[in-house]
Order: sequence, then C-alpha cells, then structure tokens
Amino acid sequence: MGSILARVAVLALVFAAVAGIMLKVMPAPLKDSDYLVIGTVATLVSMVAIFLLLVKGSGKKSNVFFKRRQK
Repeated sequence: MGSILARVAVLALVFAAVAGIMLKVMPAPLKDSDYLVIGTVATLVSMVAIFLLLVKGSGKKSNVFFKRRQK
C-alpha cells in the first residue's frame, strides 16, 4: 500500500512540475488554448511516467509485453 501511495505522490509531483514549467515557458498573455496545451503536455508526460514506473516496477519477468503460450 505504501508503494502505491509513493507512486501516486511521485506522479502528482511530475504533473505539477511539468505544468509549472510550461506556465513559465509560455509567453505572457495566456489564452484558454494555452492552458489546454499546458494540461495536455503535463498529462502526456505523467502518462509516460506511469508507463515507465509500471514496466520498471514489474522486474519479475524479463519480457513484459509478450507471454508464452501453454503447450
């Protein structure tokens, strides 16, 4: 349970960091579409981070994406 909460906290920090960086990088008069882009980029980076955490965290198997069939 603790590792799940740690992963959620890390992913929330990744989202907040990316959104904060994007807010600083975008030019000053922000429109609604700029906020949409910032949220989209932050969500995309967070989803990539989730994917990497799940693949790296399942170190039990050497081949994560393929499963051998039973004969």
